[in-house]
Amino acid sequence: MPNVIINAAVHDLQKGAAGFVVALAQNPLPINPTLQRVIDELYDLYSRRTSKSHGRFAVDEANYPAPIFLRAYLLDSDFGVLTSELMNTLRLQAQRKTNATGGHVFFAHFERDAKQYLLVAIVNDKLGATLTRDLSVQDVKHLDMDGFRFAGRINLTGWMEGDARYIGFLKGKGDVSEYFREFLGCDATILERQDTADLVSALKHFAEAQGMDPAAKDDFLGRAKSICERASKQKQELEFQALANELMPAHPDVLLEVLTDPDRGLNDRFVPHRGALSPLVKFKAKTSLWSVEFEREALSGGNILFDEEENTLTILNLPPELSQQLRAEREVDAQA
Repeated sequence: MPNVIINAAVHDLQKGAAGFVVALAQNPLPINPTLQRVIDELYDLYSRRTSKSHGRFAVDEANYPAPIFLRAYLLDSDFGVLTSELMNTLRLQAQRKTNATGGHVFFAHFERDAKQYLLVAIVNDKLGATLTRDLSVQDVKHLDMDGFRFAGRINLTGWMEGDARYIGFLKGKGDVSEYFREFLGCDATILERQDTADLVSALKHFAEAQGMDPAAKDDFLGRAKSICERASKQKQELEFQALANELMPAHPDVLLEVLTDPDRGLNDRFVPHRGALSPLVKFKAKTSLWSVEFEREALSGGNILFDEEENTLTILNLPPELSQQLRAEREVDAQA
């Protein structure tokens, strides 16, 4: 899916002896094939990173003003003002973290799949070497695209439409990464039950998309449940990379492509909620007159049959006590 760039800019956040300073570019970036390649690569790299978290704008806009600047931008389309205001916010947040670093800050407003996004990424230079025409070697600096540590994406369309989560950012392991979350003004409060339910949905989708037969699907989802339950019991955060390595040791990247898809909004590194894991191996339904609950294995093993056209369930091999109760009830009805 192509990224249709609407506006783009790059500024510098520089760290000196007196703290951070902002160096603003005088002009927006021209939209050309080189910029398209840079933005596409940044987006793809961000999408594939495993350690992402998702949330929404914090209510406290006085201390986290990013949504204020974005509303103004969407009204008058002045991208230069937007990125200047955001750079000042980034500087203030970086100033509060001792080990924070700066770099080139890329901003891109683009459209993808009929939705609009703002992508922000901090990229540093990397020293390399090149051959000159006379075959001598000289140093050359280039953007370290693979090495960026801080990036975030705001789903502007989702924000306007009232989605529950519309901001994603690279979570990172250290306290330093918090300044980037705070710069975005993102409230990423972890809701373990919802995060677990979202993960369960993604795992079930993956099993379906891979065309697993019933036995393979039961095994895959059962192992996923065991891994998540183990993390829950030990109060350990679940990491998608480790989960994919254990579930799909031969091809973890195939599963990671689903788990890290930013459009799914899955939070990495949370303690799974055990109560939300049951759909991995159980089906449940309830009405005012009856309720039913059965293991996935009952369906794949033929003890329960689902007729999709008739929208009916047939339960086979009833336990003797239930059969006896039903027969007794029929006899009472016959005598009435």
